[in-house]
Amino acid sequence: MKTKIQPPTFLAAGTELDQARFCLLGVPLDVTVSFRPGTRRGPEAIRQASWVLEEFSLYQERDLKEVAVADVGDLLLPPGGIKRSLGAIGAAVGKLAQADKIPIILGGEHLLTWPVVEALVRLHGPELTVLQFDAHADLRSKYEGEELSHATALRHVASVVAPSNIYQFGIRSATAEELSYAREHTHFFPFQVVQPLTEVRQNLLNRPVYVSIDMDVFDPAFAPGVGTPEPGGQSVADMLTALQLLKGLNIVGADIVEVCPPFDPSERTAALAALLIRELLLLCD
Repeated sequence: MKTKIQPPTFLAAGTELDQARFCLLGVPLDVTVSFRPGTRRGPEAIRQASWVLEEFSLYQERDLKEVAVADVGDLLLPPGGIKRSLGAIGAAVGKLAQADKIPIILGGEHLLTWPVVEALVRLHGPELTVLQFDAHADLRSKYEGEELSHATALRHVASVVAPSNIYQFGIRSATAEELSYAREHTHFFPFQVVQPLTEVRQNLLNRPVYVSIDMDVFDPAFAPGVGTPEPGGQSVADMLTALQLLKGLNIVGADIVEVCPPFDPSERTAALAALLIRELLLLCD
């Protein structure tokens, strides 16, 4: 009988940092969550769940052992200090990017995407393109009177890259104001991921691309452990097809956010997040 262990690192991430091409960084941000708290436990849960997977991907017929990946653990964030936390996230990612590492962020609430993108813009320039897979538009200017919120994450991203460089897939929840802003400023594709990504893929070639996957893009049947579940959404098969469409793009960073383990005792949300990370690492390499 197999003994359950507490793995210290993500599956097969055994490369020393100085020799790694990819760097996994846990960002347990859990400050502005508006419905169900617990995303601070997301990175730990993803690492734990990764050990249920094979290092070999049958989808791509490649082994994760072939990829130079380092896991540097979780970033220490000041409890409750959202501005200090965002600054620490940006500084940590900036150091990794300057060291020529591709950061893969394990989250954590979605607001973390803003300082990560801001740090990468300093290296790759304002032509950095952001692909958001999400249930929510996250384009509010304020949420409950607060400018810093997981509900305002992509509106802040739009302050550091041109809004026309933001592509939003699978959105099925937005305010009227968010919908108006998205239609005017971003590339907005509600409800679907595969068809619109297929149509715009050619436009993404030869550009630095950042990928942000909020786990609530999935139907809650596949990923119940999220902070803000939204009925409807993508199947696992559709999202794996979408990931394959990213192959060949110049992906300079990515995040998997909003894993909220307290609301998924089955651990299938974390296992799915770990699967996505494995597939992203293999297709980016």
